[in-house]
Amino acid sequence: MKILAADGISPEGIGLLAEYEVDVRDKIAHEELVEIIGDYDALMVRSASKVSADVLARADKLKIIGRAGVGVDNIDVKAATERGIIVINSPGGNTIAATEHTMAMMLSLARKIPAADATMHAGAWDRKSFVGVELRGKTLGVIGMGRIGSGVAKRALAFDMNIIAYDPYINEERAKALGVTVGTLDDIFAAADFITVHMPLTKETRGMISMPELRKMKKGVRLVNCARGGIINESDLAAAVKDGIVTGAAIDVFESEPLAEDHPLRGVPGIVLTPHLGASTVEAQIGVSVDVAEGIRAALRGEPVTAAVNMAPVSKEVMRVIRPYITLAEQLGCTVCSLAEGPISHVEVVYNGEITEVNTSFLTTALLKGMLNPILESEINYVNAPSVAKSRGIKVTEIKEKETSHYSTLITVRVTTAAGTAEAGTAEVQGTLFGTEGRIVRINGFRVDIDPHERLLICPHINRPGVIGTVGSIMGEAGINISSMQVGKSKREGMSIMALTIDHDIPDDTLARVLAIDGIFDAKFVNFETI
Repeated sequence: MKILAADGISPEGIGLLAEYEVDVRDKIAHEELVEIIGDYDALMVRSASKVSADVLARADKLKIIGRAGVGVDNIDVKAATERGIIVINSPGGNTIAATEHTMAMMLSLARKIPAADATMHAGAWDRKSFVGVELRGKTLGVIGMGRIGSGVAKRALAFDMNIIAYDPYINEERAKALGVTVGTLDDIFAAADFITVHMPLTKETRGMISMPELRKMKKGVRLVNCARGGIINESDLAAAVKDGIVTGAAIDVFESEPLAEDHPLRGVPGIVLTPHLGASTVEAQIGVSVDVAEGIRAALRGEPVTAAVNMAPVSKEVMRVIRPYITLAEQLGCTVCSLAEGPISHVEVVYNGEITEVNTSFLTTALLKGMLNPILESEINYVNAPSVAKSRGIKVTEIKEKETSHYSTLITVRVTTAAGTAEAGTAEVQGTLFGTEGRIVRINGFRVDIDPHERLLICPHINRPGVIGTVGSIMGEAGINISSMQVGKSKREGMSIMALTIDHDIPDDTLARVLAIDGIFDAKFVNFETI
């Protein structure tokens, strides 16, 4: 497999991918990226490369894109998701760097350090022009209390600042633990001496601070933006500083980068500009590169990743619990798909027991992946399985029930086909773990104990002498080895089910011979290699 590492990825991250062929291209033109992307299985970028829809249209082999940083503005996540390409980032790798840069920008504004430095290098000694203000006792408005916003608030408290925080998702308990007061945007505009922005750039946040908001702000306010360009209207900000509406601003991110020579923010006294340096520390560059390299390595090995932005997030703590169940979930999905008669219209997944204590949405996604891969030509993975199921009109229901009678954890998968809800239109399998090994323990009401092999042959039949032996003889004549056999019974008298784990594919004519046996009701071949 081949990996393209663009935009100056840290050698520490690239070193983790030694088992693959890594093509390091620190600078690459967009047109060239479009031309060569089809050769690669994975792509690592920072903020320079634009992974747009035209790039992804040519990315026939691409399985994962790793953004060495927090934001994914330079990646068309929707187009990647539609193509089943995982997009990951490093949400925590540069947190400290961005937090500390925000504090540095705030201090630069308060003490006019950049302007003072420039005059010193020009040969002057001007103390009177650079009288600053203290942070102590001032009110800081923090817009967005994620990792970085919370980190800034924590450090600002150490400067004896008062903190008003705005975040749609913060509750009073969390705010109290952080030592901040929750307020509205208008509360912040009215009271804050300093305002720092830590929101993602969305349709809702683009231009959220423009001239009307700037005019609401307290006299003498100073603004900091180390989050995303475009949240503060740059032309309005430049005008507000020139007109004395805002005393100063420190901006690290811009709507269009690199910054144009004639940009309105350039050359305005009281505005401090840095060229997107928030994550530019040695430690952060190593951290984000290592994070995405580990995610890419996991994805190329067929393992789940924990920092994907286009699939349900899974914390490391939850992943430790659910990891042993992922393969079992895929196998249950594959099995129930093979048993179903007709197109599946509804999937019901019931979790019983200990597994109900954690978020199981990723397991449901794994189950859909196992169910859809055998029947679709396009590759189904953890990214696109839910959207593909939805596009095909498959309703997915997830149920959690703490109680379970025989097992510490039990997963039940029940599907209904478009044929209806009668017995012919339903199929059900159940599975659990014995230690760390997955087992199928019930098929359509028949109790079994199957160690899922690469291939299964499942045959409901009349419980009478000769039926099982005839199936074994047919397999032997076809040169198909049977590794193990289970016979399960149900409450229906005279009915049983045999499940054979076999080492080879079954040719159609051999399967037809099995179906023709007197006493065999059906014969379903399950191939787990398809998932």
